[in-house]
Amino acid sequence: MEGEDDRHSQREESLITGNNGGRQKKIIVFTGTAAVFAVAFNFAYVAFKSYQHRQKIQDLVGSNVRVNLSANEIRKLADRIISESTEVHDAVASVPIDKVTYQDIMVLAELEAKHFPLVQSCVFPRLVSSSAEVRKASAEAEQKINTHIGSCRKREDVFCVVKAFAARGEWNSAEAKSYVQSLVRDFEQNGLNLTSSKKEEVQRLQAQIDDLSTQYVQNINDDQTFLLFTESEIEGLPSELLQIFDRAGKDKIKVTLKSNHVLPILELCKVGATRRKVAVGYGQRCKEINVPVLENLVQLRHKIARLLGYDNYAEYAVGSRMAKSSSKVFEFLEELSTSLSDLAAKELAILKELKTTEEGDIPFGIEDLLYYVKKAEEDKFHLDFGALKEYFPLSLVLQGIFKILQDAFGLRFEEIVIAEVWHEDVRVFSVFDLSSSELMGYAYFDLYSRKGKYGQTCVLPLQNGSLSANAARQVPVVLLMSDILKGDVNCPALLRFSEVVSLFHEFGHVVHHLCNRSPLARFSGLRVDHDFVEMPGHVFENWCYDSNVLKLISGHYQDITRQIKDDISTSLQRWRHSFSALKMTQEILYCLFDQIIHSADNVDFLELFKYLHPKVMLGLPILEGTNPASCFPHSAIGYEASCYSRIWSKVFAADIFASKFLDGGLNHQIGMQFRNKVLAPGGAKDPLECLTSFMGREPSIKAYVDSIAFSSD
Repeated sequence: MEGEDDRHSQREESLITGNNGGRQKKIIVFTGTAAVFAVAFNFAYVAFKSYQHRQKIQDLVGSNVRVNLSANEIRKLADRIISESTEVHDAVASVPIDKVTYQDIMVLAELEAKHFPLVQSCVFPRLVSSSAEVRKASAEAEQKINTHIGSCRKREDVFCVVKAFAARGEWNSAEAKSYVQSLVRDFEQNGLNLTSSKKEEVQRLQAQIDDLSTQYVQNINDDQTFLLFTESEIEGLPSELLQIFDRAGKDKIKVTLKSNHVLPILELCKVGATRRKVAVGYGQRCKEINVPVLENLVQLRHKIARLLGYDNYAEYAVGSRMAKSSSKVFEFLEELSTSLSDLAAKELAILKELKTTEEGDIPFGIEDLLYYVKKAEEDKFHLDFGALKEYFPLSLVLQGIFKILQDAFGLRFEEIVIAEVWHEDVRVFSVFDLSSSELMGYAYFDLYSRKGKYGQTCVLPLQNGSLSANAARQVPVVLLMSDILKGDVNCPALLRFSEVVSLFHEFGHVVHHLCNRSPLARFSGLRVDHDFVEMPGHVFENWCYDSNVLKLISGHYQDITRQIKDDISTSLQRWRHSFSALKMTQEILYCLFDQIIHSADNVDFLELFKYLHPKVMLGLPILEGTNPASCFPHSAIGYEASCYSRIWSKVFAADIFASKFLDGGLNHQIGMQFRNKVLAPGGAKDPLECLTSFMGREPSIKAYVDSIAFSSD
């Protein structure tokens, strides 16, 4: 749990799976002195936006994404999608199993390619539309379509045809083989390869799991527990932060156990007893109701895994990922923990000394981590993130990102001035290959916060690239969303440094989506191995700390020739990994818990945490009276048996950057190798094979550990 300017903050990345435009374009990549006019151009752009929208709007060639659908149009499109899908599945089911051909099966792949942008056209308005009616219709359409897709994956008649073709092994290509095998897996995960009774049992268990997962998260969301403190008991919080708390009577402040209240207390409150009381309360949320729910969830998952032929749920969940096996996950976590233990101990000793100086002989607890990490970083680095924000106007940061993508990865972004969009702030770009001028795809940027819009930074694939049966290419289309406060004529939109890092990360996903060249939509865009999908984003984050890149993307909003000074760049580089060993150790703790409970039966969650906590966290015990299993939603839904994936991608991305980009800088040759060998192949190819081809060896944890050690010196 960190503050808003901490680059270590945990972000829920939403990779959710909708445009028409015109031909008037303007290249927005500026170099040299031309960059001085970037901010002024942005103001002019906004001023003329309403005029431009009155011009004739033309289609984006190759895009089937639709925007500005009304609520009724969304409902009709969803019904059409379901109707067409049913017809295609019925047609496949009618093929005699002894006569099924490659073409009979691949109509399902063509259906996926055709329907994906249409599904997204129905789904994405719930995240961006200003109309509550449209958002409601979009959410209902998403649920309706998801239900239909789920029912299609339970059709035994279609499975029999697909399985018959798969058994013959008459593959047209390696990707066709991967596609058919993935179809078979979809059906088998619903138990269609089992006897009738076992299949029904799998589907019954899955329905129970879905209900319990939702219940677990809903219990946390519904929790209304709060604590009362006097102002002196929360000393250290600035006056502007105190405004987020409600009052209870004349002299009491109401602190809920929601993260927006808990984080400021744990990070800024000078009173150790208050930090502890809040941390204990936070760790006790839903203890009585959620622990039994998670225990039941884990038992049901093991039952499903065994019905499907696996020893436990972890083997089932990890087997199709880059890690391949639960034992490999344990090996990775233990190797990383061991490699970081000395560094983490050194960091903890610094924090303990700070606490002794400030609070005396009171023992250091897990509740003290955020407060003393922040204090240590302030004492060591003297970074004023409020002042630093003035050097990152959004328009200038975007200019720098486009320059990087052009120089290193051969991608040229051209803005389409006249385009149909769902809000006047949305900007649309064609993306071309720099050398061949081939259209790579389209990118939408919806970056400013507004009422009714989804409030996180994320990338939404709107259309996956693919090749049709007649070799016509459907180009990728992607949306990057953020929640940046919009500026005005006196002060443009300015980014906190954490927002700069987040923007770079998401551009890694944008580039990945646009550069993926798989001919099949199922393996295109971001539909790749879950252990791998975050790596490009983590690779891109590294450029935020490169001194040359920081100069490229920075400039004071009142005079953009005033760039960030070298000493600030150096401080940011060292600050990036400060206390990272200790923070990563805490992540490893929860990853181990998640992997253990999904690898063994009848685990006592509390006893497991009591054992793991001091062992992994260098002697720091679990907070008395808490059970982290009651408020750990990653194990309940979304990351069950795969929490490790979050750090797996981060650690190996550090190796990719250090081995190829760190010394080479924005090297075009290396960038194109990364684009062609790592990003282009798509989900049909083993990511480890792609990375090994690019790096000349398998990735390792060494570069990540070395980078933390460097910051500790």
